[in-house]
Order: sequence, then structure tokens, then C-alpha cells
Amino acid sequence: MRQPAHGGNLAWAAALAGCPPDAILDFSASISPLGPPNSAIAAIKSQIGNLKHYPDPNYSELRLALSHFHQVPSEWILPGNGSAELLTLIGRELAQLAATILITPAFGDYYRTLAAYNANVLECPLISFERRVPLAEAGRLARAELLFLLNTQHSALSTHCGLLLNNPHNPTGKLFTRESILPYLEQFALVVVDEAFMDFVPPNEEQSLIPVVQKYPNLVVLRSLTKFYSLPGLRLGYAIAHPDCLAKWQLWRDPWPVNTLAAAAAIAALQDTEFQQQTWAWLPPARNQLFQGLTEIPGLQPQASAANFLLVESQESTSQLQQQLLKYHQILIRDCLSFKELGDRFFRVAVREESDNQRLLTALKES
Repeated sequence: MRQPAHGGNLAWAAALAGCPPDAILDFSASISPLGPPNSAIAAIKSQIGNLKHYPDPNYSELRLALSHFHQVPSEWILPGNGSAELLTLIGRELAQLAATILITPAFGDYYRTLAAYNANVLECPLISFERRVPLAEAGRLARAELLFLLNTQHSALSTHCGLLLNNPHNPTGKLFTRESILPYLEQFALVVVDEAFMDFVPPNEEQSLIPVVQKYPNLVVLRSLTKFYSLPGLRLGYAIAHPDCLAKWQLWRDPWPVNTLAAAAAIAALQDTEFQQQTWAWLPPARNQLFQGLTEIPGLQPQASAANFLLVESQESTSQLQQQLLKYHQILIRDCLSFKELGDRFFRVAVREESDNQRLLTALKES
């Protein structure tokens, strides 16, 4: 069975470990261990009888719930079959520009969608791995390096280019400030900010660009409901952008991309303030426990993160480590082979509950 490029492939892991998939302790997919919320499960059950009907093609109730949640008019919101579907639409949009600047290391799906439409991609590194010095200290995007890349490779190109990045950044977990991204909205034809992990940042710390999206017709913000609410099997994400842009995308895609159960679960989850508060209270101490435990293991160097995962540098081969953890401990970590800048000396682990985190730390010490 081919090694997966994404995390969460329990069938592959179970085959390697020689155990049932439900015996695998999965640290490879950055999904909250607290969900799905009971409210979402109840909403799914309540809609079973409606499976005999097609979903509302306009997803009016879902868009209204998202509108209330983000204080953005519903016509600025487009639900999708996970962020992956929306990325595919965005890739087609970006391919029409002279080039797309991609902040690297980058999520593999960005390369997939850009390659599908033969987009011209220019890579801008977030981290200098030769010096091991962050180029985005204190949450500031590496603006000087980005402009240098533009000026040396394509003079006066930025106004005809797109910029694609995620915040918090995957796989490093760095959180960029809103102010550090805003200048690029004046310099690029299209700026796409994937905020798939922004829900994990408490409201008093989050740096979402959603509050300014109505000021910038060239801004697209992507969000996911699958990670924070632990609903990856339902596939639900949404884009917030200018209505003209969203109307064009509607013409490009198949009808009814979001199923009835996913829409109902999303509406309930968005209104579940108790679950949201529980998650914000759980994550910082759990992440700190895992971070501190990793720092105490010789040969491992975790990176500080604002999200629900940690990137860890290792002095040993992480693909071998991954296989050892599976075979002897039934634990799956995410290797970083799909991030070409990271290769076989980095791995990523999700933050889980205390007992799971401790089980991982114990296994790493024995490996």
C-alpha cells in the first residue's frame, strides 16, 4: 500500500502495524480530540429523515449561520466540500494570473491544485534551513525576502500575481499578525489566506483577515470546520470573498457539494459556544505538556506553535521513526516527506489529550 501524502490514513498505518485501524493512536492528523460536539451529532440524527431530499442548492441556513458567526453578509460566503474543493476552485483562479507566490514549506494540496491548472508557481521560503533562522520573527511575514524574490525574478510582477499562504502556518504552526499580511493586499492581484487552523487560536489572540474581507475585493479567506470540531469525515469548509468571485466559482463546480448532514452539523457546531470555550481552555496546557515533553527527549527539537500541532526536528530519520512507532507502539505520526524543504528530519504531531500525549512521549523515549 502506497505511503500517504496526508495524515490520518489509518488503513495504511494499520497494515504496517499489523493491527485493526481502530487500534492506531493517530497523531498524524491535526484533528481536535474533543469532538465531534454532541450538538453536531444530535443535529445529524435530526436530519436523517431529510436524506430523501436534495440539499438546498443555496445553503441558505448554513450561510446565514456563518454570516452570524463571522458578522459578514451571507452573500460573501460559499460553503464547500471541505477546503480541498474550494482550493481547486482557487487554483483555477490563480492559474489565470502571471504567477502565484507560495509561502513554503507549503501544504501539499496547494501544489496539487496549482499544478492541475498549470499555474506558474514561485516559491518563497518561510525559514532558512541553512541558517536555521526564522525569516518571520515575531509573527511578521518575511516581506523583504518576498519582495526580493519578486524583484529579482519578475520585475514589477506583483500586481499581476497571486499570493497563497496559510495562517497559522502549516506545518510550522507560526501565527502571522494581521498587520503583517495587510500590505500584500495592496501589492497582489489576489491574496488567498487559508485559515484552516485559526479556530484554535482564542478570540483575544486570533489574527483572522475576515474582519477586513469586505474592504478588499482581491482577498479570499478559507476556513475549515473539520479540524476544530473534529468532523473530517463530513468534509465541510467555506470561502469568504467578494460575491462576484463566489458567483463565478459557483458556475465552475458541481451542484450540491455539501450534503444535508454536513450542513446541519455545521450549523449546530457554530452555535455551540460551550464546546468552543472548552477547546480554547484545553489546548494551551495540552500543547505545552507535549512541547515540554518533546524538548526533554535527546535529538528532538519541537517548534513553538499557535495551532493544535507541533513541528519537530529530529537528528534521526523520521520515516524510520514513524515505522518503529507503528510496529511497536501502534502510534502514527506525520512524516514531513511531502514538505520538500523539510524532508526526513522533521515530523509533525497533533496535540491530543494528556494520556495520549504521554503515551507518545514514552514511546519516543523508547524508540
